[in-house]
Amino acid sequence: MAIIEEQPVAANVLGLIPQIWSNWKTKDTDGFPPAMVFLWAIAAVPIGTYAIVQHFNTPLQIQPQLLCTLSLISWVQILVYGNGWSWFKASVYGITTAAIFGGAQAVLILTLRPLYNRGIDYPMIIVGVIASILVAIGLLPPYYEMWKRRGRVVGISLWFIFIDLLGAFFSLMALVAQHDFDILGGILYIAVIILELGILGSHGIWLVRTRRVHRAAALEGKTFDDVLEEKAHAGTTWKFSERRSYCGG
Repeated sequence: MAIIEEQPVAANVLGLIPQIWSNWKTKDTDGFPPAMVFLWAIAAVPIGTYAIVQHFNTPLQIQPQLLCTLSLISWVQILVYGNGWSWFKASVYGITTAAIFGGAQAVLILTLRPLYNRGIDYPMIIVGVIASILVAIGLLPPYYEMWKRRGRVVGISLWFIFIDLLGAFFSLMALVAQHDFDILGGILYIAVIILELGILGSHGIWLVRTRRVHRAAALEGKTFDDVLEEKAHAGTTWKFSERRSYCGG
């Protein structure tokens, strides 16, 4: 089963670096859903277990640990910049969560390794499927954020999505090149590609729809957000105004 062996974990890791940089530079995580990175941090536990138990090479064993670390760093940034937590409080939560995830991975490794060494493979297949599904589900929260903003992508680095998309695409091509095509792995990669193309496409369509607003705002030395704020302050109904969250916001 090649789901995790071909998993574009490296693309996830590389994609999170510009996202973390963008969060730090702007000191703003509005629109960057915490559920997304938290699900990826959880997914890193079974991914790491899968890689270590099956004795993958060292880089493949390290990548899930980096994915978990960078995902939790992003999560901590959201707690600080988005929720107004202090760095100390958010860091304690992040470190504690990392320790819990590390302990969970250790338990899984100690439990599953003897089974795998005896030729019992199905527990590892289940672990691989769960990990891959978590990574894919992590791409759903941005769609709610886009719905609120009429298709606009805010807070998520498009480089992050693009790099991750390339990772999923090349992994799918690697599966296609195999003698035996991994159907489940292929379905999951296609799902990731569709979801990430949807994110990029949604923002592209939003840019086309708002091009005149951007052009008019630029002539007045304003940005789209300036116009958005003016409309909201005046209480004017506008087709590009953000939708209200059902959770109150």
